[in-house]
Formats: sequence, structure tokens, C-alpha cells
Amino acid sequence: MKILMLSDVFFPRVNGVSTSIQTFRADLQALGHTVTLVAPEYGTPGGQAASAGAGNSDPHLVRIPSRPVPRDPEDRLFVWSKLMAYLRTLRPDDVDLVHIQTPFMAHYAGVRLARRLGAPLIETYHTYFEHYLHHYVPGLPSALTRYVARRFTVAQCHDVQAVVSPSRQMAEALRAYGVQTPIEVLPTGLPPLCFKQGDGARYRAAQGIAPDRPMALFVGRVAHEKNIDFLVEMLVRLREKVPQVLLVIAGEGPAEAHIRALVTARGLDAHVHYQGYMDRHTTLLDCYRAADAFVFASRTETQGLVLLEAMAQGTPVVSTAVMGTADVLAGVQGAVVVPEEIEAFATGVARVLGDRSLRAQLGEFARQDALRWSSRHMAERLLKLYEQLIEDDLVARPTAAAAREEVPGRFFGV
Repeated sequence: MKILMLSDVFFPRVNGVSTSIQTFRADLQALGHTVTLVAPEYGTPGGQAASAGAGNSDPHLVRIPSRPVPRDPEDRLFVWSKLMAYLRTLRPDDVDLVHIQTPFMAHYAGVRLARRLGAPLIETYHTYFEHYLHHYVPGLPSALTRYVARRFTVAQCHDVQAVVSPSRQMAEALRAYGVQTPIEVLPTGLPPLCFKQGDGARYRAAQGIAPDRPMALFVGRVAHEKNIDFLVEMLVRLREKVPQVLLVIAGEGPAEAHIRALVTARGLDAHVHYQGYMDRHTTLLDCYRAADAFVFASRTETQGLVLLEAMAQGTPVVSTAVMGTADVLAGVQGAVVVPEEIEAFATGVARVLGDRSLRAQLGEFARQDALRWSSRHMAERLLKLYEQLIEDDLVARPTAAAAREEVPGRFFGV
């Protein structure tokens, strides 16, 4: 099968979408299928745009020239004319199915391409936009941004033949919006690499963290929707229970300056260690392994891959269970589920940090819990969905072709 994926983000931009795409691509390719990904070209450290394909050893990764996104220096925006120029080179025999991964330019380009080629079209809804869009459009009432996000989502889901939701809770939210398109709940699995044991002692030594210092860890994009503010406020109470505690915040993002200022304002500078993005194959595994507890309180996760990554390293999790994290934490024995309440959360973390035997027990359970999320199994499920869409499209092709000609595009001249 020849699958074309389009995404407005991919590595070196580190986030859950990039991880999901990479994981599914690797397993689908291992199953014998061709998965071409079209993604933005990112600038070099010196600020110059890298030429297409430069330093790219993946023959099925197509980098399109891009420009910076206003107010969000981590992301890039496709140069629309360059994206269209590439897509115009594709013919029906080149693509069996189009899979859109993000709702920005990639969505409208994917819709346009699928209509032209007569190919089945599917989209993964990775992000719960209504809960954080107001952070990036300041000045507008949150009620208005939620309404816009919901209508935007329904319109886009109407453009495709199937939607993939990483969690049951996200699928329920889409149905509540009024989405009528078929939805498949399909989380991203963990690749075998995640189970390779990291070296916690090596990480602590490299960062100057004492071997016996109680260490809690957050890994993720440092953005408003991750609810890191709550973890900082919780740390104030946790320090009273565990005076030597250290919270490592691993990641980067637009809320970093805000979080640093909050930490300083709460007098916690000696209790917080900032760690940027890390190599997923080495340093990140070491970091997970070094922690005594992994802490998480995001309200908007569509899955919560970092919880699974931590558990795969045998690191106990202390987390709220909201949206996608509720699916991950359902029935697990290697995690302590707590409400989003400072005293209860701090008590849960302190209990794990203060009891070595409990940590060992939770850590062993966590590894077993993580094994249920095999990436190969998830890729096989996605492949069956692809096959069904292609079969359905062949049966309904005359009707579908007529409908595609009648439905006008709404954005970017689609």
C-alpha cells in the first residue's frame, strides 16, 4: 500500500504529534508498506533555511520550504505555493490513501489532493484545541475561541471519510461537537526502543543531581495547556513534606518564561531543574529512569504518551486522569491517580518519594502496564482501517467522485 501523510509539524519539532507519526510510520513500513510523509522544512541553528532533503536520509520524507509562525517560534508554516507544486507532481498510481495529521495547511492541501486523485482521506485529531486556543489568540473571550474551535473541528471532520482519535474521551468530545464522520479510537503505541532501560545514575551525574535526592519529573512541551503552573504550585506544598525534593521540567515551549518567573516568585529556584529537549534514544531514557516519580496534570491530552514512556522505564506515575490520560491510566497498577487538588497531589507524590519499597513495586507494575501498548499492534489496527476505507471507496467511487466535484473548498483556494 502507498500511503501519503501530510503534517504541519514533524521532528526536529518535538511533540506528541511528531512522535505519533514517527511511531506509526516505522511500524507500517516494517509491515511492508510505503509511507511518504510531507512535512515542513525547519531552519538550521544559524537561522538559514535548510535546502529540501538536506541531511535527510529518509527517502520517503519530503521537506517543503516553510516560514516562521507568528508568536510561535518553534513551529513552521508551509510555503503554500511550494507545497502545491510538490503535490501537483503526484498521480493516482502514486497514492492509495491520504492521511492528514494536523488541521492547518496540511488539512486543506490533503483535502485538495485526495479530491484530485480520487483517493480515500482520513485525519487524526491529535489536539484538543478548545482548551488552549485562547492562549494563542489573546484578547478574545475564551467562550468565543471555544466556539470557533468546535465549529472549525466539525467542518474539517466533514471533509474526510474517517477520523482517528487517540482516546475514547476525545472521540466522545468530537461526537458532542456534532461530528458525524466515523471515528476510530486508536492510540499511538510504544515502540520497542521505549523499553530499552535507561541509565538514571548517568543522567544524575551529568546534571549534578545527587544520587539520593528525591526527584520528580515532568516531560513535555512547556506550554500553557500542559498545566505546569499547577505542578509548580503543588511543589510549594510538596517541599514542606519532602524538603530536598527536586522537580525536573524537561522540554521547551512558549510558556517557559512564564514558568521560570512563577518558580522564582514562589521561591523554588533551588528545587527546579530545567532540561531542554533530549535525544529520545539515549538521554531521555536516562532522564525517565533517573526520576523517582513522574508527575503530570494536563487537562487536554488526547493520549498522554509521556505517561507510557515513563512507565516503560519503570518510573512510577502520579497523575490526574483527564481526557486521554484517563485511558492510559485505566486499570493500571504502576500509577497513583490523584485529583487536581494541591494537597492531594502533593500527598501522593510525597508518598511515592518517601517509600523505596513502594517505588520498586509500582515501578515493576508500571513496566507491565506499558507492555499492553505495543506500537506494532496499533499499526496493524490502523492498516485494517486503511484497507476498509480503500475497499469502501472502490465500491462507492462513482458517487464519491460526483460529491467531490460538487463540494466547494473553503480555504486556501481548495
